[in-house]
Amino acid sequence: MEKTAFKELKDKVCVITGGAGVIGSAIVKGLSSVGMKVVILDINGKLAAEVAGRIQAETGNPVLGLQADVLSRESLEAARDAIHQKAGRISCLINGAGGNSPKATTQVETMDPSAKGDWEKTFFGLQMEGFDWVFDLNFKGTLLPSMILGRDMVEDGKGSILNISSMNSYKPLTKIPAYSAAKAAVNNFTQWLAVHLARTGVRVNAIAPGFFLTEQNRFLLVDEKTGEVTPRGRKIITSTPMGRYGEVEELQGTVLFLLSDLAAFVTGIVIPVDGGYSAYGGV
Repeated sequence: MEKTAFKELKDKVCVITGGAGVIGSAIVKGLSSVGMKVVILDINGKLAAEVAGRIQAETGNPVLGLQADVLSRESLEAARDAIHQKAGRISCLINGAGGNSPKATTQVETMDPSAKGDWEKTFFGLQMEGFDWVFDLNFKGTLLPSMILGRDMVEDGKGSILNISSMNSYKPLTKIPAYSAAKAAVNNFTQWLAVHLARTGVRVNAIAPGFFLTEQNRFLLVDEKTGEVTPRGRKIITSTPMGRYGEVEELQGTVLFLLSDLAAFVTGIVIPVDGGYSAYGGV
């Protein structure tokens, strides 16, 4: 078997939540390019179908787009039944649904002791509604699909679950406490589930992307009026040894490796894909 060509992945059914987003769709294209039967689950069913159709036309391999809410057991169970009917049993699951919210983002990076009265711009002004939404989407939106869609793999005695974490899980950025905490929880859950399933034949790993421009973080990194990189964006570029944002297609190789037989003895790890960000001490 030519494992380096990922031929063992051909015709396997891989489900990816949040697959219609910027990062998700790039991963879908990588999966489809090696012949996997990819199923996109997204809260926006119409967009999922559109992305699936576009990528299928590009790669010539089957891609299915379905609506599903990663925070609803009933929705995920309905999606699982549709996947069985239209694609087959699930061999791989990528938990890609996630995102951030301005309601869970502080307006200032650090508190100024001389401006104690301006609480709204600080941690003390965060809205629990926003914090709950971010934590639920990123953490529970990883846990519940694993619970509902992971059973096929356990029953079949083989498979791979891949979670999408973030470098924020290791080095939390200022302003975004909810997102950073949720992704740290994803890392912990990845390790826990990997141990829990280790003897079933199902591996559980994660990738931790560094900084890629997406719809979720664009408001923090690009000035809406001028289109220029924000001061925060410049800090990120300066802290990334490669000196640039990542291209979403650059996630494909690590994803395919972790799903493939090349990683048959790899479980419970989180791999940074970050242009050296995690290795840089600032000097």
